[in-house]
Amino acid sequence: MALDSQNIEDIVRQVLAGMSGTGAAAPSAGAAAASGNIPTTAHVAMLTALGHFDVKEFPIPPVGDDDILVRVEGTGICGTDQHEFKKDPFGLIPVALGHEGTGEIVKIGKNVTKDSAGKPVKVGDKIVTCMMFKDDPEITMFDLNKKNVGAADVYGLIPDDDIHLNGWFSDYILIKGSRGSTFFNVSDMDLKSRIIIEPAAVLVHAVERAKTTGILRFNSRVCVQGCGPIGLLCVAVLRTMGIENIVTVDGNESRLEFSKKLGATNTVNFMQYKGIDNLANAVKEAFGGHFADFAFQCTGSPIAHSNIYHFIRNGGGLCELGFFINNGDATINPHFDLCSKEINLVGSWVYTLRDYATTFDFLRRAKEIGLPVTDLITDAFPLNKINEAHEFALAQKGLKVAVTNVPLDGNTNNH
Repeated sequence: MALDSQNIEDIVRQVLAGMSGTGAAAPSAGAAAASGNIPTTAHVAMLTALGHFDVKEFPIPPVGDDDILVRVEGTGICGTDQHEFKKDPFGLIPVALGHEGTGEIVKIGKNVTKDSAGKPVKVGDKIVTCMMFKDDPEITMFDLNKKNVGAADVYGLIPDDDIHLNGWFSDYILIKGSRGSTFFNVSDMDLKSRIIIEPAAVLVHAVERAKTTGILRFNSRVCVQGCGPIGLLCVAVLRTMGIENIVTVDGNESRLEFSKKLGATNTVNFMQYKGIDNLANAVKEAFGGHFADFAFQCTGSPIAHSNIYHFIRNGGGLCELGFFINNGDATINPHFDLCSKEINLVGSWVYTLRDYATTFDFLRRAKEIGLPVTDLITDAFPLNKINEAHEFALAQKGLKVAVTNVPLDGNTNNH
């Protein structure tokens, strides 16, 4: 018999079906998860149009000697996912999204014995992937323009026309070790902690950038503007560092209240103040009559960027990390806002591989001192409700929204 691509695919399906102990049609992914068997196909949520995912079914390919097949347990919805869902600013549609994911190794290539940090791995271990695809000293941030980066390098962002199992909004994902993919064994962490690892790494990196100014110290007065998941994680990272004088600024009272649970000492609701002078005075009063030594701008609002200079003392510092994509120009007065105040300004975009590894220590430390970081995940939706999950997140009905294949415990609402 002549072997063409269709014949080969049919043979692979038959072999995999035989390995599961049945010659019948492939079981669904859900049934396979319950029985411990590996199905022949996987369900993947593909963003096929603006504001719409289709859950499609694709063959699970053979696992190569350098590859890992992971059964997905849960994935957080990131602001990047929401930008793609609303506007597709990177022109990626159709694409499998989801990069804040984690799951269990169900099959592993013979050459894969350790993770990217040298920790042993085996079937049954829980892992996460890193968007920074390898530890390259020439890359100090996630930059698709610096290297020839493909879908096997960046999970949940770059389209893959061959396999499609490269986004965490799915029930299985294939980690391609042959392309230098980075992954970590995090079996010692609970599911919600694992889902938070990726966004937390963004804040670990931002704080490391802020520390280069020499201003951020134990006794610093720090303002965090924006109490979405990123801003709230920023508060938690600062608190684990020992910084205790933190003021948060947001327009949502419930989010401001949650920031106190993560370490904020005072809050300012900008909805209660008219004009930047009144708002700046409110921040000053929240610090006991002083402006901030350092500030973190964690929103994607140009107006918010313009405002935050007014919250900072002369000689203070600012880390801008809210603009992952181009959200427009911000208006500042270079003389009054920067030069005459001698503001130390740094930008932060995503993270390095080393920051990612450091994030594990942050999460352990946060747990040790009683910060309820995992309570950030307020709502979880199954894969077949992924469109509803994104609409829910866009409406800011919860804090951190996840798409999961298993129910989450604690205070999370499973929809």
